[in-house]
Amino acid sequence: MQIIDSKSALSATLKNRVNIGFVPTMGNLHAGHIHLVNLAKQHADCVVVSIFVNPLQFGANEDLASYPRTLEADVQKLEAAGADIVFTPSVAELYPSFDGKNLHQTITIALPPIADALCGASRPGHFAGVATVVSKFFNIIQPQIAFFGKKDFQQLFIIRELVKQLNYPIQIMAGETVREVSGLALSSRNGYLNEAARIKASQLSQTLQGIVNMAQQGHLDFGDLERQAIQQLSTQGWQVDYVSIRNSESLSPASADHKNLVVLGAAKLDKTRLIDNIEFCAK
Repeated sequence: MQIIDSKSALSATLKNRVNIGFVPTMGNLHAGHIHLVNLAKQHADCVVVSIFVNPLQFGANEDLASYPRTLEADVQKLEAAGADIVFTPSVAELYPSFDGKNLHQTITIALPPIADALCGASRPGHFAGVATVVSKFFNIIQPQIAFFGKKDFQQLFIIRELVKQLNYPIQIMAGETVREVSGLALSSRNGYLNEAARIKASQLSQTLQGIVNMAQQGHLDFGDLERQAIQQLSTQGWQVDYVSIRNSESLSPASADHKNLVVLGAAKLDKTRLIDNIEFCAK
């Protein structure tokens, strides 16, 4: 396995490679990331994994400085998983105009309105930052396939729209959400939780599953189901950002005649913001 930190070296290494699979990460890898690497190995001859904590997708009051960076352990996990190349660029390598203080000169990608809803409503500019760095990686690596997890369902949707709108010749393949036995979706931010909070964190997935169960039993007043879920989580001590039932194909608000649905939720437990979603078919 090669570890490369410059665009030029990576381009030279990939020059004669075919069928490249790409897995973008921000490091602090867990079983969900490794699941994507394993998926990539099934569909690509050369698997490139990026490790880059992207400052452009963090807001002013978010956890950029404290975001866990575990490069040595990450490299060991990727080597064991059989990745071919790990790309670990610096901020200056990806953002040449970065002056050491801010990214004010960086060109960002314009996105569809859905980028300002759900997580985008409370994290303005977040998805523009994600789309920008992913576009940079696509241009540098030029993969045939890229792999994203379903845990961030809105991000996956936006990346698919990005590929469609910018005509990237790249197939986007989704990996299923990997969960703990309790149902808690694996996330790098789970490391912020103490033991008691980690046990309590499964309430988010349980609440979303409750909505799925009710909808599949014929309760199709989605607004009422959302309100009940928000009240339930709030009573349990969560600061709820949103719980929303959407058409899984368009991410538009769901209606009773939609069959392919997804319920998405985001909420803070103490100071840790967690997200989750469950796809389902209504009765």
